[in-house]
This record gives sequence, C-alpha cells and structure tokens, in this order.
Amino acid sequence: MEMRNVVANDPTAGGERPRNDAATPGRIPKRLIQTGKNIELPVKLKAAVAGMKLLNPDFDYLFFDDEGVGRFMRQEFPEYCQVFESFRFPIQRYDFFRYLAVYRLGGFYFDLDVFHCSGLSGLLSAGCVFPFEDLNMNRHLRTCHGMDWHIGNYAFGAAAGHPFLRAVIENCLKAQRDPGWVRPMMRHTTPLLQQDYWVLNTTGPGLISRTLAENPRLAETVMVLFPEDVCDRRTWHHFGRFGVHLMDGTWRKRRGFLVNRLLLFWEDLKMKSFSRESVQRGKIRLHWDHEVENNSTPADVPKTK
Repeated sequence: MEMRNVVANDPTAGGERPRNDAATPGRIPKRLIQTGKNIELPVKLKAAVAGMKLLNPDFDYLFFDDEGVGRFMRQEFPEYCQVFESFRFPIQRYDFFRYLAVYRLGGFYFDLDVFHCSGLSGLLSAGCVFPFEDLNMNRHLRTCHGMDWHIGNYAFGAAAGHPFLRAVIENCLKAQRDPGWVRPMMRHTTPLLQQDYWVLNTTGPGLISRTLAENPRLAETVMVLFPEDVCDRRTWHHFGRFGVHLMDGTWRKRRGFLVNRLLLFWEDLKMKSFSRESVQRGKIRLHWDHEVENNSTPADVPKTK
C-alpha cells in the first residue's frame, strides 16, 4: 500500500473515508495524523515528518491545517463546535482536536517535533497507547491517586471509538464548563505559571493523566510506554523506543528572558524536591500487562504481577 498524503481541508479526501477504517476491531489502524497552521513546514519539522513516513510506508497520512481542523469539527462533531471555539488558548483547541480526530478515525497522532527511530507496526495490537511523559509536580495526583508521573499527549495511538479517549474528551468538556473541577490540579502553582498549568490541566498531560488515574478500569485498556528508569530524566519525553519528542513548547506564554530563566530555576528546584520522593519508590512504575508485536522490548511495557 502506498503512502497517501492528504491535506485534510476535507479529512476524508473528497468524501472518501480513509482506507484503513476496515481495520480489525480493537486494533489501531495504520494511520498517522498530524496538524499545523498550514502544510508549509520549516526544514526541521519536514525532516521529522519524512522520517516518520519512511519508517511506516504502508500507513495512511492525514495532515489537518487550520481550515481542515475547522471543517472536521463542523462535519464530525458539530455538537462540540461551540465549546471548541470557547477555549481561551489556541493550544487547547489543538489538544481537543487531536483527541477527537483519533477517537473518530483511529490511528496515531504525533506532534510535528517528534522524531522516529522505529516503525509503529508493533503497537497496532495495543488498542490504545500513550507515552510516559515525566515525573509530575502535582500534589493532587500524588496525594489522591498515588501517581507521581504523567502520560504525554504529544504522541498516542488508539482504535477508533476507544473508551479511554471518550473519557478524555468528556473531561475536556468538564474542565471547560466547570473551572472548579480543575482547581485541585492547580494548587501550589506559582502565579506566573498559572496560564501554562491551566492548559496542561484542562486539555494537556495533566488532564489525561488525571483521567487515567480516576478510571482504573479504563486504565487497564491503555498501554503506557514506560522507560526502564522513570527517575532518569534522559528517558523522559520518549515515545517508548519508537521516537523522541523535542519539546519545542511553542505554545507556552512568551515572557522576558530574565523571567523565563527565573521560572526555569524555580521549576528545577521544585522538580528536585518531588524527584526525591519518587526515587524512594524505585525506578519502575507498574501499569498493565500488554504484549507488543515486533518492535518492542520488555522495557517498553513493564508487566504487572
């Protein structure tokens, strides 16, 4: 099967549904989904996309520009258009869209700054897969759920209609409609970073991690790609052994150089404090027992007993 390139002003390319919709139920279809303002990408991002395509030559590829995102929302989820437009920050709309796109179409979503080193066919049987992101600094997750780590939303895959993505979408809606629901996740956040952490906890890694923690039965259906040592910062922001996220962070609020340096210093001090707690728990976090085909190693998915 040849790679299809679709600039998804019409996400189904003129009314034709992507070909992999006939994939086996419960399996992730061979589909790659990305989004950006337009298809004209800088060289670094073109390199990342080209590498992903070369490693997955039999996957469909869908790129949604801003017009395509809007059309997808109107055609596939008209009931959410008002909420979509009400998000305060553009990144929240992009986050919400990525969950809806994979929920409807199935496949893998990747941020444009993810570089791949291995094909994804070994993950197709997972049903739903998310990466370990990093150790968190969220007292609510740590105290109420015993969860000292995040899953990431820069890359994930799922079969169409997967119930975990359904729960994520519902929580995005809840966070937008009821700010009080978000407040426990925002405690102990410095005022200068309120905007960034609001995004993280309403549509980003904070929200999806909370969804995982609060829904243990759904969590059993999600594969998490853990590193061998969750306390080793060199292993953070990796999509298992399949790729790495460059963490461009272009969505973050722009501040002056001095303010940014001070905030980075503050976050680093805070992370060191939380990391000391996490080190006491050991280097492994257990989640659920999954088998991965072909390109996997035991380090990708630690098994529960």
